[in-house]
Amino acid sequence: MFDDTTSYGLLKTLADEPNLSQRDLAKRLGVSLGKVNFCLNALIAKGCLKADNFRNSDNKLAYAYLLTPRGVEQKAHLTLEFLQIKVEEYERLRMEIAELKRETEQIVRNFP
Repeated sequence: MFDDTTSYGLLKTLADEPNLSQRDLAKRLGVSLGKVNFCLNALIAKGCLKADNFRNSDNKLAYAYLLTPRGVEQKAHLTLEFLQIKVEEYERLRMEIAELKRETEQIVRNFP
C-alpha cells in the first residue's frame, strides 16, 4: 500500500499545504482515505513528517503535517526520480509520435 507515487504526492502537497485533512489529501491524490492514513503513518514512522495538533482549533482532531528535514530530503530524492521517469516517458512518446508522423506521411503519399 505504501508506494513512492503516493509518498511523493503527499510530501509535495503537504510542503505547500500542511493543514489539509486526510480526506482532502485523498481527494487531491485520487487515492482512498485508508491509503492516505496508512502512508501518512508510514512517513511519520520514517521521520519524514511530524503531525501537530491545532492547539487553538475547535476541531481537536485536526492536524498539520509538517515535513521534517528528512522529509524535505526524501521529497527532493523522489522529485529527482520522478523527473527522470517523466523525461524517459517524454522521449519514448516523442519517438513514437515521430514514427506515427512518418507512417502517416507514407500513407498519404501512397493514397490515390
